[in-house]
Amino acid sequence: MIPLKDMVIGFLIDYREQILSQWNNQILISEKDPFKENVQFNGQLMYDIILEAVSLPKSQIDQLLKPLSEKLADERRKANINIGEFVYNVNLGRSIIFKDLFSIHTDWKELHPAIDKINYTFDQFLYYAVSKYSETQDMIIKEKSDIITTTHQDRLTLLGQMTSSFVHEFRNPLTSIHGFVQLLRADYPTLPYLDIISNELEQLKFSISQFLMLSKKEIIENNKTLISLNDLIEQVLSFLYPRILEVNVDIQKDYKENYTIQGYQDEIKQVLVNIIFNAIDVLLNIEHPIIRIKLDKQEENVTLEIANNGPKIPESLIDHIFEPFVSQKESGTGLGLYVCKNTIEKHGGLLTCQSTDDWTVFKILLPLT
Repeated sequence: MIPLKDMVIGFLIDYREQILSQWNNQILISEKDPFKENVQFNGQLMYDIILEAVSLPKSQIDQLLKPLSEKLADERRKANINIGEFVYNVNLGRSIIFKDLFSIHTDWKELHPAIDKINYTFDQFLYYAVSKYSETQDMIIKEKSDIITTTHQDRLTLLGQMTSSFVHEFRNPLTSIHGFVQLLRADYPTLPYLDIISNELEQLKFSISQFLMLSKKEIIENNKTLISLNDLIEQVLSFLYPRILEVNVDIQKDYKENYTIQGYQDEIKQVLVNIIFNAIDVLLNIEHPIIRIKLDKQEENVTLEIANNGPKIPESLIDHIFEPFVSQKESGTGLGLYVCKNTIEKHGGLLTCQSTDDWTVFKILLPLT
């Protein structure tokens, strides 16, 4: 062993109690730490590893460090205390050792190999401990996230069952009312407000359909058919015409050609009604409200873009806009876009949203027939 190592090892042995005493007097220990009684003992273990590390190759130093670093990482996780306190205490020990070492030996160049070993030991110890701590924390967060997701899905399933039962009971009298409106229209064609009543009933039926979509029970009631997107858009615009007229929206259409897809027509129609109706709502206070509807082809898919020049959707909301119970409207359920996204994905497509200061664009990608 070279004289330098003997000198440094001798220093670490002779000054062991003094250095550990300084270290223990200055470390941060939270009163809430359930492992506070272990802190000083852990410092002694770390000091002994440093004493050995001066005369060991780096590969062997790593083997000494890993068991202690994993033990302390587990303690810090269970203590649920800021990991910064642990990092501070470790680096405090490093500083005290170097300060006392330089006080008795001031030749930096001569000490450099030993300082390099001590620094390496501290750095690797912190790396292993913090990495293990972060890995364990991430695992716990993932487990909690999985539990929350499962619980949330259970809630949605229950919601679907409840709404299905309730809404079916609600829809029967609604159908009767709609039928009587048609009779009144036939007997008294000039009776005022029938169009308004009929339109409001249609809006109510649409809202009911949104809830029924959550129960997944209506899917088996229909068969897939060929759907002309061009015709379906025109039907939706006709259905929403009173609202379009009320807000004075300029509807700009750009259809490259006729596009046909295969799917459940009522469900795709519901998606279009929802997105266009939402667009009209956000244009209420816009001076020149515009909705642009564009149909185009992209390889084997058709793309439908529904854009409006309303206010920009906040960035904090745009990433969550298709999640259930997320809504910009005070009275909104937050289910509309969630249902839309599920419907489009069920048809093998994709629904996305981009929003800038000028335009908010909902883009639907669906496979062509």
